[in-house]
Amino acid sequence: MSTTKVLVIDKELPIRKLLEIGLSSYGYDVITKSNAKEGLAAVIQQHPGMILIDVSLEAPLDGLELCRELRKWNKTPIIMLTEHTEKTIRLAALNIGVDDYVIKPFDMDELEARIRAILRRSVSLQEAAPPLHQRICIRDLVIDLGTRQVTLAGERVHLTPKEYELLRILSSYPGRVLTFHMLLEGVWGNTPKPKHNVHVLINNIRKKLKDDVATSHTPHYIHNEPGIGYRFSNL
Repeated sequence: MSTTKVLVIDKELPIRKLLEIGLSSYGYDVITKSNAKEGLAAVIQQHPGMILIDVSLEAPLDGLELCRELRKWNKTPIIMLTEHTEKTIRLAALNIGVDDYVIKPFDMDELEARIRAILRRSVSLQEAAPPLHQRICIRDLVIDLGTRQVTLAGERVHLTPKEYELLRILSSYPGRVLTFHMLLEGVWGNTPKPKHNVHVLINNIRKKLKDDVATSHTPHYIHNEPGIGYRFSNL
């Protein structure tokens, strides 16, 4: 049985350390980040099975805004960590798709029990389904995430590592708009790169998939979202 990855996004170092040590003792693989930017990148790169988010993250995205952004394209269970006891904060968190909330200071045993309960519900909903995103098929395109092989109409498509990674990220969230920031963080991590790098990779991928304007007036696979990013087809 694989170890569940838990991503902790909290601005306070003592809380991050406490959760890293505490949840690791229960057998979880704990990843910690201090802000929304690093947290978004970790969601894309690490594929956690559970996310804990501090409601009091600092600008440009606080905890509620980060959850709202994640729920546009990601269904990973989220527990909100909050110091607020006001009903309005709790309701706001639940209304944007948070699975549960825990008020600081929290009891580690209770938090872990809540994580287990949410993961149990998540597994029960998916137990009859095949492994998610192991093989993505659309039209004549097949992306095998296990072997990292891409074929088009039965013919192997040779991509560079970064081209493959960008295609993998896009195709893992069909129909969802992924921003330039998300794609840059997903492919290059925390290394600053201009969004032109994404344009270059997209153009290369489109040519190899025969999806560029020279061969197809309407892209079959990768669609532009002007000024925002790109979206992979879900049709």
